[in-house]
Amino acid sequence: MPKLAVIVGSGIPSSVFEGFKRKNVKTKYGLVELLVRNNKLILPRHGMSKMKPPHVINHKANISALKMLGVKDILAFCSVGSLKKSIKPGSLVVVHDYISLFDLETYHDLEAVFTVSGLSDKLREKIISLARRLKINTINKGVYIQTKGPRFETPAEIKMIKNYGDVVGMTMGSEATLARELDMDYAAVCSVDNYANGLIEKKLNTSEIKRLSEKNLGKTVKLIELWQ
Repeated sequence: MPKLAVIVGSGIPSSVFEGFKRKNVKTKYGLVELLVRNNKLILPRHGMSKMKPPHVINHKANISALKMLGVKDILAFCSVGSLKKSIKPGSLVVVHDYISLFDLETYHDLEAVFTVSGLSDKLREKIISLARRLKINTINKGVYIQTKGPRFETPAEIKMIKNYGDVVGMTMGSEATLARELDMDYAAVCSVDNYANGLIEKKLNTSEIKRLSEKNLGKTVKLIELWQ
């Protein structure tokens, strides 16, 4: 049976990992630590022991390790900022597309291999169906824009990109692109933890972002636990 992989961020409580065993996977791009139980894998993108900032996450190693372990389907959970006042903090967005034009990562550095990138409609429908069953409200379309971390975007940058996307983050585009290069299906649930910098009059505050992110923890934990 093909293994399922769930990629999680830094805010997921340790209780989700109960019953999982640590596993180290050595790839040509670096060592990856993940958690395994039966046919399910959980990969903390920021690392197991310390919080790697988004701009130094080894996406190539992470996605390569999943491929080596036989993964076919990847469900990712991502923390994002909202680019629309109608998408409020506390929302969950099952994005259908993404924009990632800068700092592109690829496995094809030595040859011209042109991959058709995108998110899996099959997995998106599975997520939406599971959320309905759990009575979890989701926004079922949205465009994710990836920027370069670790700093938040300036108000001028948000003003520029808000007409092209719905949420903004620092990791998903890289993961999705690399997954497609290795012929794996990928979809993401985006937890809206704040309004993007400058979208509203209230200034961005990291402690406030942390507080708001906790609004979605219960919902994301349910989705992770029942994903199969």
